[in-house]
Amino acid sequence: MSAAPAAGPDAGFWWARDDLGFRDGRLCLAGQDVAALAETVEGPLHVYSAARISANLGRVQAALGRTGCAWRTYYAMKANRFEPVLRHLAKGGGCGIDICSPDELDRALACGFAARDISFTGTGVSNRDLDRLLVHPDLTINCDGIGMIRRIGERAPGRAIGVRVNPERGTGYAGAEKLTYAGDAVTKFGIYREQWPEALATAQAHGLTITSLHFHVGCGYLTRELEAWDAAVGAGLAFLDDLPDVKVVNVGGGLGLPHRADDRALDLDRWAGLLARRFAGRGVIIAVEPGDYIVKDAGVLVLGVTDVERKRDVTFVSVDGGFNLAPEPAYYELPCEPVACAPRSFDTSAWRPVTIAGNINEALDIWARDKPMPELRDGDRIAFLNAGGYGASMSSNHCMRGEFTEMLLPA
Repeated sequence: MSAAPAAGPDAGFWWARDDLGFRDGRLCLAGQDVAALAETVEGPLHVYSAARISANLGRVQAALGRTGCAWRTYYAMKANRFEPVLRHLAKGGGCGIDICSPDELDRALACGFAARDISFTGTGVSNRDLDRLLVHPDLTINCDGIGMIRRIGERAPGRAIGVRVNPERGTGYAGAEKLTYAGDAVTKFGIYREQWPEALATAQAHGLTITSLHFHVGCGYLTRELEAWDAAVGAGLAFLDDLPDVKVVNVGGGLGLPHRADDRALDLDRWAGLLARRFAGRGVIIAVEPGDYIVKDAGVLVLGVTDVERKRDVTFVSVDGGFNLAPEPAYYELPCEPVACAPRSFDTSAWRPVTIAGNINEALDIWARDKPMPELRDGDRIAFLNAGGYGASMSSNHCMRGEFTEMLLPA
């Protein structure tokens, strides 16, 4: 269900869309009054739209369909592991899931995914992790290093495996170093070219068959980063020449969404065109594992205003939740756009800049600085957009303020 927002109030809001905007002066997501939803729970609320999740996944899958190649999608669970979200994706069918730990494996299975539709891509994998993963012979395990290949070979000789390689090229949102998994700086992810002969020899020594090639080059890339992403895909595919048994090439996730007014949405047609050019004639399945693109803009975090106070030349708006509930703005400088749920005025020329601060006793707990906002009072609600991915899943109980409620709005 979605409702078209009123034309007047939404004018000029870069983030507004057909299922997210103001109706009768109140912010609505998927046809639901966001502030009213928050009133039904105590404290912070993460709310997600199942319809938006499905639409985002469908958009990616439609683009892959235009490549002319075989393809499949794996939802990256680390972005959002809320069980109703996982059950919604599993019930919809046509989508696998990528996991990073044995506990994520257990949750994926419990939510309806079969082992054959699950890929594991992790780092620092312990022997106890491997023992839990190897119980499932149909699970795709992408090995992040030579030691992992050897330890799988010792436990399950003759098994099919995947390998994660480092193409030494990468990109992320605005080229941010913290969001780039491969590039000039040496990272912990994947097998480097100079390690490649040893990796192949180790697999051969244990009779392991490499049926999947994986590489992930960064997070949050948009159209402006596609040239760098394309170069990274080309570098990753160079490893394919030595892998005659590979059936699937997983190009990872990282598809981004706009976070700021001057961001432009990822051009999926161009993205798919680059994949089509790189994979034409190779006879392998293209696999993609988006997480952020599927859930990030499908969710908002709703917090209540606790105080509005002027300190010298700064007006601070304090809210009842901090960076521990959605760490990306603090950790990666990926902002969650603050939106007043029921503005007293839509005359944006009269809005005044404020600094929105969380309730964690740390200096970095700032949601936004110098952000023009309408008049705010104690008890008002602010929705922080783009909180559906890497929000609740990355949350902590810092200062013992980690409690929140999650809610999935049905499609």
